[in-house]
Amino acid sequence: MRLSRPLYESDITQFIKNLKAERPELEAAQVEGRLRLWDKPPISLEEQQRRNKMRVPQKPYVYHNG
Repeated sequence: MRLSRPLYESDITQFIKNLKAERPELEAAQVEGRLRLWDKPPISLEEQQRRNKMRVPQKPYVYHNG
């Protein structure tokens, strides 16, 4: 017979669960932030080509002053 042990939760996991329980609006704010910063609408092929033509090539070793 196998004894089942209680599920282990790290301190970080417990902290995040408690934080989300205390502040339920936090998850909605996270989703909103992701939408604003990362989830962008697709760019048309013409717009991609226009942006590529406008791009200025970066010199190698940009942090080297020599």
